Amino acid sequence: MLYYYAYTGHKIGLDRVKKAAAVIKELENNGIECRLLVNDFRAGLAARELGITDSITIETIQDIDAVAQSGNSVIIDSPEDDHGRLEKYCSEFHAVFVWRQSVEDVVRFSETILDGIAVDKIYEEAIKLEKKERKLFFLNDADYDKVILNNSSLFEDIGIELLLGHYFFVKYEDDLAKIFSKLHEPEEYMELIQESKTVITSSLQTAFEAKISGACVYFINLKNESNTSVNYLSFNGIEVVDSISEIDFSTKCIDTSFNQLEKIVQDILLKLN
Repeated sequence: MLYYYAYTGHKIGLDRVKKAAAVIKELENNGIECRLLVNDFRAGLAARELGITDSITIETIQDIDAVAQSGNSVIIDSPEDDHGRLEKYCSEFHAVFVWRQSVEDVVRFSETILDGIAVDKIYEEAIKLEKKERKLFFLNDADYDKVILNNSSLFEDIGIELLLGHYFFVKYEDDLAKIFSKLHEPEEYMELIQESKTVITSSLQTAFEAKISGACVYFINLKNESNTSVNYLSFNGIEVVDSISEIDFSTKCIDTSFNQLEKIVQDILLKLN
């Protein structure tokens, strides 16, 4: 059995779950049974919308071995301190894969480091769809610091529709409804990302999904992403800005995008076998 742990939460969002869904589905297409591990029940519900019907909730990276048994394999996508657990996992499990979190990450034991862009193939197929003349704004699955509300004046009179995040509270949604002409529910995520002509986001995973779908994508760099991440975005023809006020919607988009999902999965399969 292969387990895939994706670090999630209302302060973090669901980027890692979306990436996990892409990898798990591709692994299953290659005959590998894989079980998703997340940190909260809400993330498990979101995973179902992405095509992952079964998941298990654990508290932290230190609890992976409460589910996975000796001889199993694990994929870990988390910035958490493992408190020495990674060495234990490498000695007990058949294979351990760890997603790179920063350029400083190096192999410490016998783990295999995974890196690159992994996007569900459904977004590749969406390139054929006729795009709707929509400027879609998806900040992230969470807005714990109320970034949108605190910058409400930037969204006035520019015709942007808001896609809500899974971790948005009802009262917060009511406040946002006064700012945007139209709100979309989180359950519409996959459809809207595939069909929208323009997507604005601060989610790395969403930026790649939208670009591979054929959208014109603007990434708001709110979290000061690493140079490596910014280079990935730029190489994919995604414009990186610090604020929505910097976006020039008249700029012609660059038609460039690449998905490394197949290569990543093939690397995993090679190690498992």
